[in-house]
Amino acid sequence: MTAQRVCTLEELTLNQAQRFELDGIAIAVVLDSTGTVHAIGDVCTHGDISLSEGFVEDDTLECWAHGSKFSLRTGTPLTLPAYEPVPVFEVVVDAAGVVTIDPQKTIPVG
Repeated sequence: MTAQRVCTLEELTLNQAQRFELDGIAIAVVLDSTGTVHAIGDVCTHGDISLSEGFVEDDTLECWAHGSKFSLRTGTPLTLPAYEPVPVFEVVVDAAGVVTIDPQKTIPVG
């Protein structure tokens, strides 16, 4: 599989997650306060809740339902009740600001 165009930087809202579906995989894409674009699995590992409806703070995304916070860099849960990580996907932003993600290429945790 190859990377797919998701959006442009201009289409992302600072410190807000947006949900995209690529090859049947739900992905939450975030432009954080430092200007870095992150892509993590959009489903909270504590329950079947969309993380893109949650709250972004620095480099974390908090599930709106039960408060678990996940690292946008590693997918690791930082607070309970979640204890399993979400996948993190490699993001490429080209010189024109086009964001691409390969939904089959995850970044190893740890």
